[in-house]
Amino acid sequence: MRRWSLLLGVAGIAAAAPALAQETDVAPVPPAAPAVALMTAAAPDSSVAPYYSAHPGALIWLRDATSRAAAAKLVEILRRAPVDGLDEGPALASAVEGALASGLPAGDRVVSAAWVRYVEALDRPVAGISYGDPALALTAPSAQAILEEAARTASLVAHVERVSAVNPLYSTLREQAASDGSGADPHVRATLDRLRLIPARGRAILVDVANARLLMLEDGQIVDTMKVIVGKRDFPTPLIAGTIHYVTFNPYWHIPQDVARRKVAPIVLKRGVSYLKAARYQTVSAFGYDNVELVDPASIDWKAVAAGDVEVNIRQLTGPNNMMGKMKFGFVNDYGIFLHDTPHKELFKKARRNLSLGCVRVEHPERLAQWLLGREPDAPADDAEQLVRIDHGVPIYISYLTATVEDGQIAFADDVYGLDEAKPEQALAAASAAAPR
Repeated sequence: MRRWSLLLGVAGIAAAAPALAQETDVAPVPPAAPAVALMTAAAPDSSVAPYYSAHPGALIWLRDATSRAAAAKLVEILRRAPVDGLDEGPALASAVEGALASGLPAGDRVVSAAWVRYVEALDRPVAGISYGDPALALTAPSAQAILEEAARTASLVAHVERVSAVNPLYSTLREQAASDGSGADPHVRATLDRLRLIPARGRAILVDVANARLLMLEDGQIVDTMKVIVGKRDFPTPLIAGTIHYVTFNPYWHIPQDVARRKVAPIVLKRGVSYLKAARYQTVSAFGYDNVELVDPASIDWKAVAAGDVEVNIRQLTGPNNMMGKMKFGFVNDYGIFLHDTPHKELFKKARRNLSLGCVRVEHPERLAQWLLGREPDAPADDAEQLVRIDHGVPIYISYLTATVEDGQIAFADDVYGLDEAKPEQALAAASAAAPR
């Protein structure tokens, strides 16, 4: 965030005063309180200067009664802005009030500077998120772009309200926090910070790890929800923003290296490589779809695998006992995390569902696939892994919402991973270190 000057130049204000006051012995009338606020509160930053230089004499906020109403709405928004992460919001609100009271053209720049600062606060980077799709990261537009949009909008009041709302989940939590006085609660603050990523338009998937649930969103509104199973305390599901482009039917289970070492290798040493065939496991040259060759399991040093000295690629073939179930929803990320079905449906009955090694098991994969594809999720074939492309990629946000609104009240989830008790950079380091690759 840019540094902003805290004082208006006295010379600038003096230049706007009538010359007669300087040429007589009559003492000038002291300015009213709002005008004092205009002179002493935050001054317009140099970042708004390019817009006004390109539009000589233009006014955005003080041109008529409707635009002044938008500036008055901004005063309300800035007074509560600390919960949005803008601690200087109340001071900026006083500056905008002073600008409105003064009626001077210079006041338009004061309001614009406050608006730019607020928009930048809403679009600041969200800590603790790994971006599998970098395009989903928040990036504040330039000050000139922010003001150009405000100037050309059909309704400035509606524009200010829409931008400040962020999205329905965000605004609902913020309004409830303002109502019950919990805006300073660290769980509310952290949840609001993460919710800034959720788009207000289009489709999106939100996996709320703290409450072990999945939300399907359309224009920021929840259209469906289901339970999920997420990572254990010592294998936390990392916070990720990515994009789903495919539904995978009849997926292989690519067994993680630590599971191969701890679970598979000891059984092979005890029962022999025939165990692999019985469990529908194959040893392969690599995980993926291209140039994958089968490897003779008898050629592998399983003692070395069990000791962690040698890595082995094992995949489980499709079938009723496959740990991926019938469907998988993959997306690019640094941790090998994805959503998938499971043969163990009984686990969704548990109140606490921190049971996985990091990946997310979905209660109703068929329902999710139908929503993503827009049609019945029929597998192209029954005996092999098949990828079916989604017409338009859908962003997925694996997040951690320890404060949500339920039945008109804020409900707090257990901070299982301890993310909201740590500083954001510590939370990211903790999640990254513990997440399986």
